[in-house]
Amino acid sequence: MLATFLNSPLKRRYVGAVLLLAGSVAAALGVLTYLLAAGTLSVAAFASLALADIGAGTVACLMLLRRALDRFSAPLRAVTASLQDTADGELDSSAFRDTPELLELAAAVNAMRKNLRSSTISRDYLDRLLSSMAEALLITDAEGKVERANAAAVELFRQDEPALIGRLADDLILSSDRRRTEGVASRPREGTVLRPDGTTVSVSYTVANVRDGDKVQSKVYAAHNIDERKRVEQRIRYLARTDSLTKIANRMQFQHLLQQAIARARRTQQYVAMLYLDVDRFKDINDTFGHAAGDASLEVFARRVLAELGDNSHAGRLAGDEFAVLLTGFERLDAIQQHLNELAPRLLAAVGKPFQVHGEEIFMTASLGVAIYPRDGDNVIDLIRNADAALYAAKKAGGNCFEFYSSDMNTEAVERLMLKSKLRRAFERDELRLHYQPKYRLTTGRVEGAEALLRWDLPERGLVFPSDFVPLAEETNLILQLGDWVLNRVCADYRAWQRSVPSPCRVSLNLSLRQLQQRRFLDQVRDTFRAHGVSPTSLELEITETTLMEDPERTVRILDALYGMGLHLAIDDFGTGYSSLSALQQFPISTLKIDQSFVRDVAIDRDDAAIVDAIIQMAHSLRLEVVAEGVESEAQLAFLHRHGCDYAQGHLFGDPMTADEFCELLIAESAGTGKYRRLFATAEA
Repeated sequence: MLATFLNSPLKRRYVGAVLLLAGSVAAALGVLTYLLAAGTLSVAAFASLALADIGAGTVACLMLLRRALDRFSAPLRAVTASLQDTADGELDSSAFRDTPELLELAAAVNAMRKNLRSSTISRDYLDRLLSSMAEALLITDAEGKVERANAAAVELFRQDEPALIGRLADDLILSSDRRRTEGVASRPREGTVLRPDGTTVSVSYTVANVRDGDKVQSKVYAAHNIDERKRVEQRIRYLARTDSLTKIANRMQFQHLLQQAIARARRTQQYVAMLYLDVDRFKDINDTFGHAAGDASLEVFARRVLAELGDNSHAGRLAGDEFAVLLTGFERLDAIQQHLNELAPRLLAAVGKPFQVHGEEIFMTASLGVAIYPRDGDNVIDLIRNADAALYAAKKAGGNCFEFYSSDMNTEAVERLMLKSKLRRAFERDELRLHYQPKYRLTTGRVEGAEALLRWDLPERGLVFPSDFVPLAEETNLILQLGDWVLNRVCADYRAWQRSVPSPCRVSLNLSLRQLQQRRFLDQVRDTFRAHGVSPTSLELEITETTLMEDPERTVRILDALYGMGLHLAIDDFGTGYSSLSALQQFPISTLKIDQSFVRDVAIDRDDAAIVDAIIQMAHSLRLEVVAEGVESEAQLAFLHRHGCDYAQGHLFGDPMTADEFCELLIAESAGTGKYRRLFATAEA
């Protein structure tokens, strides 16, 4: 401490004082010496007084030095105590009062304490924030090694934070998609967490890169458990593909299986057979024994058909009392024909055996039609249609028999060719029409949207619906011309409505796969909006699940560009495809439309009700709005309103209307005189 003192500014002040005191002692000694020489003092008296003066001076010097050292060491002790408090976590008080001699040191220590206090507060706030978040968060370094984990992560991984630190996050969350994260945040992806006890958890997670310029400093993994959502999705898929009564494939699933079988047979040069079965005079069973007996009869029918089938075969219920069988794996035409000649009589004999239902004995026979790929058709539509034609021939023959398809059974092929030719001329003859079906918001009963529906006004036939001519257009480039015509017509109608209603509602139109595959599609869409002076935000494009998943990577780029223009995007006919909501998260969609096949029996069929309710809840969890298609009854409307569906459209609100009629509806809506307000009041009640 003395060395520190000697190097300090205090040295000059206190050394000067000591020298002054020493000078005073020397002067006193001089006076005593003079008196001794003059004979005034004796030698003994001189010695006594001299020692007294020297002792007093020495004591005074030492006391002065002690006070100087005390005055210097007190601030140093305060600094030492303050720094010890800082080390112990006490950051609220200042180090010490300003001391002129140590002002700079005091300021530095106080600033350090302030910075430490601020850092501690920020760190504590971050800890509380991380702990309060429901999502499992892993904060890693640039290489992906875990540095922090919140409480939710500890719960998800079933490991405490020290056990997680240092592990690679990509080893903790196993994903089949190892693409590097680009940009600030990745799109949601799915993965699996393997816990120490051997159990697994499905998770949805994102990875965000924290950058300093172009350099990644750290990463943030955010994950949450989706086991329940997966279970619900699996249940939805099962209900959507399975006939609720017979527990065999429904029409949608059977068509999917048939399509897969045809594609596989095309690659392997094999044959596929489609058998169409129908219960003879099933209406008589319903009328005589009641619908419960009729349902029981169909269950028996399905079980007996399944019992006769072997490997490489599937059964499905297409509708009512109509069933189908799919046979695959035959390399020669004569082999499949021989098998069919043996199987068909067995099937008819099996379903024709009497059985008991509710104490009543019931006899049941069936008719059966057969079509073979590729001889009788090279696609799903043709094969089903031709098997149906063969079934009709069996019915005409009296039933309880089977028929193979032959080309003279119907003339649809000729009619199909003629329709293609007429469709080419429909543009120049101005035979195409657009009708608009309003969408109503269930909470207000107001019109907040419309779907544009294409019609073909064929002079000799009347209005032809898209299901009859769009498949023909898709076989040629006419589908591109149709899509371009629809977009231009919608924009022209919207512009006309704006002259009567300042802000018409949003209009949706269907987008085909062929349009998305067009090279200049984005430019054409942009040019069309510019030509008509219509904002892209006024329109919504509807895309089916199948179209979305055909080429996901390319499709998401196109849809991102459309979304960037301001267009809204919707999934059409949800539930009829084979994608999950998780898979659809990668697309910039805002609306999900429930297919009318699920809405039709939603008020009376528990399975359909469960499907619709699950779709609504899951869509809302992903912040998607839901539109129910094909609403035809007040009971359906009440169910949808009760379960939180956002919008409804269908014949309950009238038939689709012309552009002029829809404009009149918009004017009435703006005046508060909507035609169907009472329906929504009833549904709410």
